[in-house]
Amino acid sequence: MDTVSFGTSRFEASRTRLASLAYRLLGSGADAEDVVQDAFLRWQAADRERIDVPEAWLTKVVTNLCLDRLRSAQARHERTAGAWLPEPLLDGDPMLGPADTFEQRESVSLAVLTLMERLSPVERAVYVLREAFSYSHAEMAQILDITESASQQHVHRARTRVADERRRSGEADPASARRIVEEFLAAAASGRTERLVALLTDDVTALSDGYGLAKRLLKYTTPQQVASYVRAGFKPTPAKRRLAGGAPTFHFALVNGSPAVLAVVDHRVVGAVAFEVRDGKVASLRGIGAAVRLGRINEAWSRHEPDAPVLATW
Repeated sequence: MDTVSFGTSRFEASRTRLASLAYRLLGSGADAEDVVQDAFLRWQAADRERIDVPEAWLTKVVTNLCLDRLRSAQARHERTAGAWLPEPLLDGDPMLGPADTFEQRESVSLAVLTLMERLSPVERAVYVLREAFSYSHAEMAQILDITESASQQHVHRARTRVADERRRSGEADPASARRIVEEFLAAAASGRTERLVALLTDDVTALSDGYGLAKRLLKYTTPQQVASYVRAGFKPTPAKRRLAGGAPTFHFALVNGSPAVLAVVDHRVVGAVAFEVRDGKVASLRGIGAAVRLGRINEAWSRHEPDAPVLATW
């Protein structure tokens, strides 16, 4: 094998891990792919004979490319303006990365990816590197060009800030989660708001990107507000059918490890609602309908053999 081919194969062996790292840092599959491609170009141009540990070198490059993006004026404006939600990924997508421990699975949930927006870029980086990839403080210090003491402080602050705002739901088994989501959909379709309220925790919250039409995220913070939002969202109208490109069917799925409902028109995902379930009730919802956030899940859905819809008439 020639040097160029060997260098390419060495990079490809790390591509999935690098993409998972970039996705967790950026919350966007498309941006993660762009970063990994940029890293590949830098790898090709590097003097690889002077790189002792390629995996460490690539991790540092990808992490710092992500930090550059998080610090960019455009990213700061969009995220500060409150118009940002993570891109949902269908379970089984290799970009979701390691999922052996509860901490790894939780760190890629839409809830935690959203909460990580409150962290500084460096805090976000150490949180991901530590929680998802088990890097030591010595390794993180080298990746981020900081001291080990600073790494420890950043990890402590990041964990504290996430924990302070995280109402942990635990892990519901898929069967019970599906049952709760099916009950929720039936209540939403029934038009009876009181049925929906009964399925929500007292501290339920909901976030929505307004199908990509709202300038800011829509937020609802009481059971009555959430129930009204859901009821309105699931009420069929000619305008909604035109916007969706037809009458959708609704399918149960696992998205970023959480139970979810996907709205599908002609085998195309036009919306996703991810749920957090706690004590047999819905504790939070995140509704994502902007087409820019549904590209990768559509690619996965096109290769997916879905179950029968949980709601087929709309």
